[in-house]
Amino acid sequence: MPFLSIVTTLYQSEHYVEEFYQRTISAASKISNDYEIIFVDDGSTDNSCGIAKKIIEKDKKVRLVELSRNFGHHKAIIVGLEHCKGDYVFLVDSDLEEDPDLLLTFYGIMQKDLKNTDVVYGYLEDRRGTYFGKLFYKLFNFIGDIFMHEGTILVRVMKKSYVNNLLQFKEKDVFILGLMQLAGFKQVAVPVHKADKGKSTYTFLKKLSLAADAIFSFSNKPLLYICVLGFIMSIISFLCAAYLILKRLFGSSEVLLGWTSMMVSLYLIGGLIIFSIGIVGIYIGRTYLQVKNRPNTIIRNIYN
Repeated sequence: MPFLSIVTTLYQSEHYVEEFYQRTISAASKISNDYEIIFVDDGSTDNSCGIAKKIIEKDKKVRLVELSRNFGHHKAIIVGLEHCKGDYVFLVDSDLEEDPDLLLTFYGIMQKDLKNTDVVYGYLEDRRGTYFGKLFYKLFNFIGDIFMHEGTILVRVMKKSYVNNLLQFKEKDVFILGLMQLAGFKQVAVPVHKADKGKSTYTFLKKLSLAADAIFSFSNKPLLYICVLGFIMSIISFLCAAYLILKRLFGSSEVLLGWTSMMVSLYLIGGLIIFSIGIVGIYIGRTYLQVKNRPNTIIRNIYN
């Protein structure tokens, strides 16, 4: 009988915790009586942590890891994975957008070809996000060094051996979906439906920040593109200079007037230079954070 670990995070989740717990134990008990549920409280300001503590009082299979503040969803997931002990790990959000019964579906798919399946994960066919999500995956797969299935989400069942290798990554800017693909192994994608809980805690700025983390953490191609852009601009400048010299020597000796074109060129080249320096600065800043080697999270308490 396998030992299951169910890992989830809590952030503004007080309306979902109890129902999530009931539905999760219902699904887990159909596979094994040996299971654990690990809640990671990511600095939630509501009563999510208090509800989880009440559940722990009546169920010894539940644990709560309370972080000292909000460190971010993906970093909280890493903490949960570090504390799980199961042969199989089910990762799912507690907001019930993904059905906890996906544990049964994913586990069943894995058991059909256990030797050649290390991870079964979900992706959205009918992605509700708008063009931002689609644009992100297209841009990531174009620039990134790894390929990620469009619409990939976090919900998945993983073998413990895969999780152990995943935890070897010591990134400071954590984009967990990218690390999960970078770890490799045999992974199977399954289409799933995601319920709509209403307003998301992921604001547009958070999504934009996460997209930047994903692109700059998994590719150095922007630096290459800057180099290519600089080379092209140099060639264009050289050709323009050659044209003006030849025109002065063999053509009209009139000075070319054109205040507008000069200003446009000046601002264009100046903008490209500043943009390029900004991208280089992002990479330097990330290196700076990595070298400082600060802990990604700080645990305030662990409740068993």
